[in-house]
Amino acid sequence: MGDSQYDFQDRSAAARDEGRLPRWDRSCDHDPVDLDLRQEVIKAAEARAAALADADAERLSRLLHENFRWTSHVGETYSREEYIRRNTGGPTAWRSQHLTDPDVVVVGRTAVLFTEVIDVIDAAAGGSETFRMPMTQVWVREGGAWTCLAGHAGPRRSQA
Repeated sequence: MGDSQYDFQDRSAAARDEGRLPRWDRSCDHDPVDLDLRQEVIKAAEARAAALADADAERLSRLLHENFRWTSHVGETYSREEYIRRNTGGPTAWRSQHLTDPDVVVVGRTAVLFTEVIDVIDAAAGGSETFRMPMTQVWVREGGAWTCLAGHAGPRRSQA
């Protein structure tokens, strides 16, 4: 069993014991290094949300990895360029995006953020619409900065 290339549990446990992989579970929430990294990812995700609300294409592009992909709440997939275009000058006009109770798992230089968002967008008929939905983002750390590599939102839970 230990020789199988698919024996992830044994290999991961051995790597953690040798100090090659970080250890993360709910009982390790007090680890200051892990907590700092998780807070950095949350701040980057909040900066991304603010760039959406401000329709700031330049700031948003700095927060998205060059190979970024996004899957929308209706199942459409966008490249980095299309995502920036659609969300800063295209059909979606953001007012705000709030991340509620974000949870981050960091492994090496990769992080996964799980949260529920409250999105406020301009409505076609004027005013605004508010939606709640789960969102997952994958962040990578390169050159001392976190960039979003991929994300998915949805399905919509309700109009808030």
